[in-house]
Amino acid sequence: MPDATTAQPSPAAQRCPWCGTDPLYVAYHDREWGRPERDPRALWEMLILEGFQAGLSWYTILKKRENFRAAFQGFHPATIATWGQDEVEKLLLDPGIVRHRGKIESTIRSARAWLEIEAAEGFSPWIWSFTGGVSVQNRLTSMADAVASSPESVIMSKALKKRGFNFCGPSITYAFMQATGMVNDHFISCPQHAECAALA
Repeated sequence: MPDATTAQPSPAAQRCPWCGTDPLYVAYHDREWGRPERDPRALWEMLILEGFQAGLSWYTILKKRENFRAAFQGFHPATIATWGQDEVEKLLLDPGIVRHRGKIESTIRSARAWLEIEAAEGFSPWIWSFTGGVSVQNRLTSMADAVASSPESVIMSKALKKRGFNFCGPSITYAFMQATGMVNDHFISCPQHAECAALA
């Protein structure tokens, strides 16, 4: 066994510090965050959840994610696009999700917008076009290097709003880009940085 002077830091010690030690957050960091996502439905789900996160912590959304998936019937845009006020009122009574009328109604509108984009050009190619179709490989060494938005997230935000989306400001779209691997913002000391880069 290596002694204290020669032992390498454990993966937990190298992990991005923002995820802490909570098992749910650690699993999200290790298995999902930053991994390039190309599935159009999954991309839409993440964009919606990031919108629900506005004003809250992502951990709050993560704890409620399975409840969200049940309440929104798997986040299938074709289903949600048909919803109206009856479904909105029902969701407002569901304690398992974030009960915010504006965000719920926005989800229905964005489902319709998703269908239009998917039919016209494909939602995944369209959303990935904001990074030129590739994953941007950043090289963060500390939280001081982290940013809340980027020129690309500003452009994406404006484009989404133009197509009918809400709750998609530049900081939300940047968080979405990080989560879906459009941007690799794992610290370079984190084992997941290299894994996500390889997947890209």
